[in-house]
Amino acid sequence: MATQSSSYPILCASFNQENSGFAISTKDGFKIFDSNTGRLCYERSVGAFIIVEMLYSSSLLAIVGAGEQPSLSPRRLCLFNTTTNAPLREMTFLTSILAVRLNRKRLVVVLQEKTYIYDSNSLAILDTVDTVPNLKGLCAFSPSLDGCFLALPASTTKGSVLVYNVMELQSHCEIDAHRSPLAAVALSSNGTYIATASEQGTLIRVHSVSEATQSYSFRRGTYPSTIFSLSFAPSLPLPDILAATSSSGSVHIFSLGFATSQRSKRSSSFLGSILPDSVNDALDPADHHVLHNAVSAGVRSYATVRKVEKEKVADNASSSEFASCRAIISLISYNGYFQEYTLSINNKNEASWSLEREFNLLTVNSDSARSS
Repeated sequence: MATQSSSYPILCASFNQENSGFAISTKDGFKIFDSNTGRLCYERSVGAFIIVEMLYSSSLLAIVGAGEQPSLSPRRLCLFNTTTNAPLREMTFLTSILAVRLNRKRLVVVLQEKTYIYDSNSLAILDTVDTVPNLKGLCAFSPSLDGCFLALPASTTKGSVLVYNVMELQSHCEIDAHRSPLAAVALSSNGTYIATASEQGTLIRVHSVSEATQSYSFRRGTYPSTIFSLSFAPSLPLPDILAATSSSGSVHIFSLGFATSQRSKRSSSFLGSILPDSVNDALDPADHHVLHNAVSAGVRSYATVRKVEKEKVADNASSSEFASCRAIISLISYNGYFQEYTLSINNKNEASWSLEREFNLLTVNSDSARSS
């Protein structure tokens, strides 16, 4: 997740495919951290980078300069080895690189009007996808080889998404998710679900990728807000939790499992019989948990659900009932801070937040990033 704004000391932030590590960049260089301990694992101070993407916990990085010096052109992608501190391969494009995604089989490079698909090992180009003007480099990627999808904007006037199968090299479907253009998009790591938000930022919608049908519609709030990030919980048959951050400074958690339970309860009610599920979900706040003022309003932030631990409810409730769970949520604010929260949700859908640790990403060294 990158930003061209010079008002933030952090230029980009990204977690690896398994959320075990994350990278940030500043005007001076980039840093790699261990998500579990907060330990600074690697640092390189050679100038500003607008993209730093990790390949799991390997020594390979995909990095793109911010263009503040000739050697760090935003049109040049460098595959960099942190063990040898040397580039493995450089690739130059005609226009600025806006996003990069990768797994062990595919490398995706997003430009304003084209997206290139490469074989990760040989770097042979496999396909070129012509896209609508994508000024923000908006995209989502599911790294699983069994459900390896790429999501890109399909319209500049409405919130349509092109879902492309990166392994089979063909378009999978197009989803009309919102009336206004997209602001954020995320795929679950197993490629099962896609979440979207429009520029209005009031509704978060979740679609089934295989069937291209809407599964959930959550109301974030009444007033418009810019959605900065969307993130599913780690891969499960059904990701139970979706996290969102917005310009309000809040972290929003939507409980998909609880929404499913409530949907089945409503189906026999009078209101449920006359209103479609998507409308019901949007109007029902029971599946929505908010951490207010996590960061200052307007400050860009990025939250990811790193872990989810579920517990079975020891009563006579049916298997469709929402089980209690404990989620670990990591939050990076672009003004330079890392926060980690535990969100506990019981079987009555009552939630509590606990701040586990917080530190300054800009001043941290190998000894100072630890639990508070």
